[in-house]
Amino acid sequence: MGDGLSTYLNYPYAYAGGDKLAGSTFKQAVKEATQCTWEEWIMKLEKSVDPLWSHEQIKNHICRQYEISEEWAEWIATMYGQIMGRTPVGVTKDAGVQIGVRKTLAISKERVWNFLTSQEGLSLWIGEDPSFRLQAGQEFASKEGVSGKMTVLVPFQKLRMQWKRPEWDKPSRLQIILLSTNSGKTTIAIHQEMLEDVYVRELMKNHWEEMIDIIRAKEESHNE
Repeated sequence: MGDGLSTYLNYPYAYAGGDKLAGSTFKQAVKEATQCTWEEWIMKLEKSVDPLWSHEQIKNHICRQYEISEEWAEWIATMYGQIMGRTPVGVTKDAGVQIGVRKTLAISKERVWNFLTSQEGLSLWIGEDPSFRLQAGQEFASKEGVSGKMTVLVPFQKLRMQWKRPEWDKPSRLQIILLSTNSGKTTIAIHQEMLEDVYVRELMKNHWEEMIDIIRAKEESHNE
């Protein structure tokens, strides 16, 4: 089968910006969870995995052979599958790894916008940054380590920006759009692209879903 690490480093990646398939966040997490580095996992699997196996077969093999949790066997199988040339959900040629989250709330667009751009709301998607001003071209760096630059701002409709967590090597592109429904409700549509890998994609999916749930809870308590 050859040297797994060299295969990882030299594989002709299938999507734009794919100079690496696993980012620093995933590498740190997999090492903490399994006591093996990602490079060590690649060499183990290159020796033991049949390229013809399905994703489920690879996952089950990892779980049994190396006695790790099903959750981490799933992640390792997914990430290793990319090295084998398989494209997971959320990976595109033009936007790299991306995620979209949409939820409709029984709240007006104006109220959602006002909350998102308040100090309390900003803490959910930027953090604490006393110098932050809501305008296109504004750069930000919060005390929590989130940094970026606002590139497009359409009041009550759209926020678009470069957005980066402190542990990431490169920024992502983040867009938050508010859409009114015929019934007076508001759909919050969040799109984020150029993420490090599919592991970070899942982390961000959970993060934005939780943010929207917090907005819903805050506004519902306001109505009581």
